[in-house]
Amino acid sequence: MGRHTKPTESKAKRNSVIALAGLVPTGLVTAANAGGATITLPFLTTAKASPLTDAPAEQAPAPEPEAIVPEPATATPAFAAAPAPAPAAAPEPLPEGPLGIPAINYDAYRSAERVLAERNPTCGISWMQVAGVGRVESSHANGGKADERGNLIEPIIGLPLDGSLPGQAVIMDTDGGALDGDTVYDRAVGPTQFIPSTWALYGTDGNGDGVADPQNLYDAAASTATYLCDGGTNMRDIVSATKAILRYNNSMAYVANVTAWSLAYSTGVNPSSADLPRIH
Repeated sequence: MGRHTKPTESKAKRNSVIALAGLVPTGLVTAANAGGATITLPFLTTAKASPLTDAPAEQAPAPEPEAIVPEPATATPAFAAAPAPAPAAAPEPLPEGPLGIPAINYDAYRSAERVLAERNPTCGISWMQVAGVGRVESSHANGGKADERGNLIEPIIGLPLDGSLPGQAVIMDTDGGALDGDTVYDRAVGPTQFIPSTWALYGTDGNGDGVADPQNLYDAAASTATYLCDGGTNMRDIVSATKAILRYNNSMAYVANVTAWSLAYSTGVNPSSADLPRIH
């Protein structure tokens, strides 16, 4: 910021007199002076002086002072009342996603895309790919059964991984039942069905509350994206994306279903039954 020079007092007064004099028409000043009148301006007075005489002028008797009647006192409030706060505007409702994706799930999937765009931009994962996993694993948390913060109304917990189903691996308990309530076998948890041991590696806080919770839509979606993008995955490439989805579930039928729903969400066209082979 530049410096400014302050004018001296005498110069400032002279300038103000010149400025004010310029506001009065010259003819008016001349006529008034000739008649001995007085011109009153806010900060300037011009008058014709009376001639001096030896005898003092006779003074008129001073008028009697008028009685001063005090005005009635008015109470002054100690402070002014604060205006009532304006009511807070209601938040805009979340939009629903294509092909019936519930609004809260749609928001969580898009949030996961933004999180990974910042943390792992080379992966290039889209929200549609995350939504494909959410659709196949839990039908979008059983139709969006979650509160406004993304917490599931009822936890989603899978069957025990005890090898009782064809092709099912046996996975003994790894978390003391902390996430799945089972102290014997592990179970997949949350809307995108993470095994507790995998969640321990990839669980991500997707909503910024300081907690990674597999039963929260935002955390689950961000964790799914983080897992798929691990190991230098390029989700823009079909071969690289297929390998990443196979890590999630080692089944080509599973890959076909996730890919079909991902494409459906990007085009707005439902996949055909031929695109959705049964997952064994």
